[in-house]
Amino acid sequence: MSPWPALVSLLALLLYFVVTINVGRARAKYGIPAPQMSGNPDFERVIRVQQNMLEQLIFFLPALWIFCLYLNPVWGSGLGLLWVVGRALYAWGYYQAAEKRGPGFAIASLSSLVLLLAGFAGVVLALIPT
Repeated sequence: MSPWPALVSLLALLLYFVVTINVGRARAKYGIPAPQMSGNPDFERVIRVQQNMLEQLIFFLPALWIFCLYLNPVWGSGLGLLWVVGRALYAWGYYQAAEKRGPGFAIASLSSLVLLLAGFAGVVLALIPT
């Protein structure tokens, strides 16, 4: 198996770690003690980035690996890297203003959808006897 999907998975997890650290930094900056989850709109955007990324990782990682196992690890890794870039753009935009999260969301969502649908097709094709 190619090491590329593993590298992309680690990059995705590293990005998640960074956005999680940003939540702690935002708690200190905006004076939001744990377990409080609201109070300042700037803090709420930072925590929403982290929560949304966690939600998306559950979808992304299996789709990435299934695509890579049943179709092509290089192409899957390329799509996965696009997802990581999209999520970074999403975070950067959302940190500035909620209205700026759209382009990153679109990039990440489209790459996830391609991974899912193509991975599904790859599994179905593998089930058909030749």
